[in-house]
Amino acid sequence: MDPDFLNAFTQPSTLDRFLTEDAIAKGEKRKLIKPTSSNNPKLQELKLFLTEWINRTLKEEHIVVKSLEEDLYDGLVLHHLLERLGSIKLDVDKIALTEKKQRQKLSVILEAVAKCLQLEESQLKWSVESILAKDLLSTLHLLVAIAKHFEPTLALPPNVQVETITIETTSRGLKTSNAVEYITENKENIEAQSKDDAFDELFSCAPDKLDAVKKALLQFVDWHVGKLGLNVKDIESQLSDGVILLLLIGQLEGYFLNLRNFFLTPASTMEMLHNVNLALELLAEGGLLNFPVNSE
Repeated sequence: MDPDFLNAFTQPSTLDRFLTEDAIAKGEKRKLIKPTSSNNPKLQELKLFLTEWINRTLKEEHIVVKSLEEDLYDGLVLHHLLERLGSIKLDVDKIALTEKKQRQKLSVILEAVAKCLQLEESQLKWSVESILAKDLLSTLHLLVAIAKHFEPTLALPPNVQVETITIETTSRGLKTSNAVEYITENKENIEAQSKDDAFDELFSCAPDKLDAVKKALLQFVDWHVGKLGLNVKDIESQLSDGVILLLLIGQLEGYFLNLRNFFLTPASTMEMLHNVNLALELLAEGGLLNFPVNSE
């Protein structure tokens, strides 16, 4: 057996599942995210971002997604998502209880997605079988493609990449190959390639004026959130958890943010990222943010 296959898995249960006779049919290939990439912070950020995006989009349908793999495989959430985002009417039942019905439903849904996105079969990074099998990599590729098509201004976390392992059964046993795969676009060089904005010019041409600009911005933020009884003395540290940023957006745009939609006293990095992602999405939806920002 290929030693890379054994090295790729650290959990015995995962390894055992792929050693069973019916795990992968003869001649079939299966691509998976390596367990070493499963806890990648960028991957976790993307999963959280997509989960919250779906929940916001389907809030009126009272649908709550907790796990992308476990909650999307039967097609119900995808069905509602396409109807909500693209007003697409699909000739299938909303609920499919048997595996046969789920497979039929997914076939109709994914055919509609491919048609909307104008993708050939060879361009698809997902399939009925992979979604039905709760494959995370395929599910992420599908959701990112849907999000980019129907909500192009959505600030998806950029540069999300994972290590993958492709497993294939041959007459000589299991054959594997490793690779690095991007789930969202690599945009590390976009800012360098694009024309400098006012702040880029400030940093490069007039660094001596930076403190004056920071002071003016601090006064601006402090004055607006001061109406809520808050005091801002340091922009970098006090805006890092997203709370002040969300409250500032609410004040400037004149609307109230439901306290259930964000963490007023975030206790972890994930909660802070949730707040910052929400703030970036609000800015994008308001047409105030037309370039990607790394929430981390």
